[in-house]
This record gives sequence, structure tokens and C-alpha cells, in this order.
Amino acid sequence: MATQLGAVSFISAPAFVGLRENGGLQWLTYEFAVPLAMILLIVVIFPPLYKSGVISIYSYLEKRYNSTTRKLLSGVFQFSRAFASGITVYAVAIVLEAVFDIPLWVNIVVVGIIALLYDYLGGMKAVVISDVIQMGILFIGFVLCSWYAYSLLGSWEIFTENLDRSRLNAVDFSGFGIGDGSEFGFWPMLMGGFFLYAAYYGCDQSQAQRILASMNMKEVRKALLFNGLCRFPTVLLYCGMGLLIGTFAIMTPEFLNQIPADRSDYMVPVFIVEYLPHGLIGLLVAAIMAAAMSSLDSALNSLSAATVEDFVIPARKVKPTTEQQFSLSKKYTIFWGVICVVLAFAAGNIAPTVIEAINKIGSLFYGPIIATFILGMLTKTITGRAINIGIIAGVLFNFVLWMFFEAQVFWFWWNFTGFVVTVVTAFIISKISPDTAEITALIDLDVIEARPKETAILLGFFILIVGFSVSMAFFF
Repeated sequence: MATQLGAVSFISAPAFVGLRENGGLQWLTYEFAVPLAMILLIVVIFPPLYKSGVISIYSYLEKRYNSTTRKLLSGVFQFSRAFASGITVYAVAIVLEAVFDIPLWVNIVVVGIIALLYDYLGGMKAVVISDVIQMGILFIGFVLCSWYAYSLLGSWEIFTENLDRSRLNAVDFSGFGIGDGSEFGFWPMLMGGFFLYAAYYGCDQSQAQRILASMNMKEVRKALLFNGLCRFPTVLLYCGMGLLIGTFAIMTPEFLNQIPADRSDYMVPVFIVEYLPHGLIGLLVAAIMAAAMSSLDSALNSLSAATVEDFVIPARKVKPTTEQQFSLSKKYTIFWGVICVVLAFAAGNIAPTVIEAINKIGSLFYGPIIATFILGMLTKTITGRAINIGIIAGVLFNFVLWMFFEAQVFWFWWNFTGFVVTVVTAFIISKISPDTAEITALIDLDVIEARPKETAILLGFFILIVGFSVSMAFFF
């Protein structure tokens, strides 16, 4: 949870809620699928992954399919995670530009170097410990910004009188996101979000490596249950901050005029610089930097691990020693740090806010990724050749939607369409062109447990947060 709660959450999510055109509390629907995705991970995905003892989750796919599948999916992960990390670098560079008036390109380079250095020196242990500390700092930042925005508004009555009430409509059951031009409706956010979160937490090396480092499966279940229950209150906190600052911006023309018309992401940085005491400005800049580091260090660590485990070691005739593998990991940490900095320069042109951009990139790939793991764990008929073609078909289908049908199909659906196209293609290819290669490693179905207690808790929480979000407009 600390990894995903980063600079993008601090800067861009409040901007979406408080200022983005057609934004508002509908961002809460982004969280609806989290408890449901955690059920899938607890019951199906992590028992076999944890039992396998792998470091790179993509090496599991080689046992089930073939080496091409492992490299293909690891390559997809590395491309998408590097681009998402570039967006994170861009997000914190915006803050530094607003606070210190330093050119954006300088900030991008400096932020990248800082994250690279301490990840290079500290490795996984430094990443896990620092992420938790940084999340605490970020929570302090949320509370302070919200308190000062509320103080500047003057009272609850002034806030509710000037609040744009259209931003309180958190759930839109009518917007389907296909052919109607709508965004962030209930169904695309639930269906697409389910596959997005299942893939992100279960099949993305940057997240899964933490679960695989747990002491036992009991700890795995506790971590996933905690995430399923605690993400929504956290998101609700920074959505509330967005409403407070956004309302203050609408009431204060001189503040609003300082925010670029097409870049609502500048709302929080400008507010910090213009309306907070200087000591707190330093604290909040530190909080945002900490949040950025918590996302970047995880990405660099996981990118390095996936590259070494999935490409470098298999390509060598003699397996490197532990010391040599450690040295290789450090080298590729530097390599990916440079790549992420370069990609950061393209981050501002993907979507209206950086939080949309980072999820838009992931949505291209997450459907095929989760489809590959689920088919590998629950079926014996899907062959390596079939799933490889399915992955390519799923990703290409989503790229076509992006290039030619973006206005007709809301991008959150890409998580669903990528999953369906990958599954259907893999089944068809397996039927018409069966692979005679022996499948050497299949899931042990005995490790899949129903886990009725965790399932009931998470299902109940899903119903609770949907009901709460629907009733949000009545609270004001």
C-alpha cells in the first residue's frame, strides 16, 4: 500500500477530485474493485506463486509454459513499469518546479539520481523499510494540507456553500464507457479495475516481490487483507483534501489563475507554495519527495530483479554466483534509473492528469498479464505457443483501441478487453494448433483454498464502500 501511495496520489488525485474538468469524487469508484481483487489473490494467485519459491514471478511462467512466455511477459512488465516510473519522476518534478522555480528538466534528472543512489546502496530491505516510513510522512502531509485549506475557507458552512456539488456524484451507474463518451462510470471502473488490481498486486514484480518475501502464507493473507481494507479510507482522505483545496481555488481567483488551465496537477504544489508557512512548505516537499521515492525505489528494484532473473541469467551458459548476481542487479538498477528519467520527459502528454496517465499505461498490459497467470494456474490445455500469441493479441487489441477508438471506449475497459482477447485467442490456438510439448509444472490445485473468512470480510467491505460512495452527496 505504501508503494502505490506515492507522489502521484498526493499531487494528481486531489487535482482530479478538486479541479479537473469532469472530475470529482467519482475517483472513489477506482477503489471499488480492490477488495474483490484481493479475494482472487488470496485464493488463487499467491498460494502457488509463494509455494514455488521464485524471485521473479515470471520464472513461474517458464515452468508452466516456456521460456518465451517468461521473457515476453517480463518484457511487457519492464516496459510498462519503466514508463509508469517515468511518470512518477515527472510528477515530483512539477512540485519542485513550483516550489523552487527550478526548470522541469533539472528536477527530473535530480529526482532520478536520488532514487537511483539509495536503491543502489540499499536493495530490497531499504526499499521495504523506507516505504513504510515515507507513507507515514505522506499521511502527515495530507492532514496538514487539508487543515490549512479548511482554515482558509473559514468554516464548514462556507465550504458547503461554495462547493461544486457536481463533484460529489461519486458513482455513475448510467455511464458505461462504450460508445456514450462517458468516463469513470461504475461498470468500467468495477470490471476494468478488478483485472487492473489483480494484475498490479499479483502479477507485477514491483508489488509481488514484497508478498514473496513474506515469512509464510499466513502473513501473505494478512498483508492482502490489510490492503483490501485500508486503501479506501486512505483514498477518501486525499479525495477530501482535493475537495477542500479545489473549493478554495474556485473562491480565490488569484490562486486559480496561477494554475495552468490544462495542468490541474499544479493545484496542490501552488497551494503549498502560496498558502502554507515556510516551515511546512519544507515538510510537505519532503513528504512528496518521500512519496516519490517509495514508488521509484520499488520500481527500480523490481526492474533490476526481472531483468537479471529473466534475461541475463538464462542467457549465460554458467549460472552466476550469488555475488555475481548481486553485482548484476546493481548494474541494471543504474540502467533502469537512466531509462526512467528519459521516459519522464514524455509523461506530460499522455493524459490530463498524471494519475490517469500512469493507470492508462498499465491498462494496456494488465489484462493479458493476469490472463496468462490465471490460465496457467487453472488450466492444463493452454500451451506455451497459444498463450504467447494470446498475449500479443491482447496487447495489440488494446493499442488499436487507444489509437483509433479512444473516444468510443474508455481506457479503463482495456484491462477487461485485454484479458478477454488473450483468453479467447489462447483457447482457439490451443484447439487448432495443439503443442505436443510436455507441461512439466502445473498448479497443485490443493494449494487453492476457499478462505471463507477473508472472502466474507472483503465482500462485505466492497458492499460497504459502494453504499458509502453512493450516499456521499447526502453528507453535504
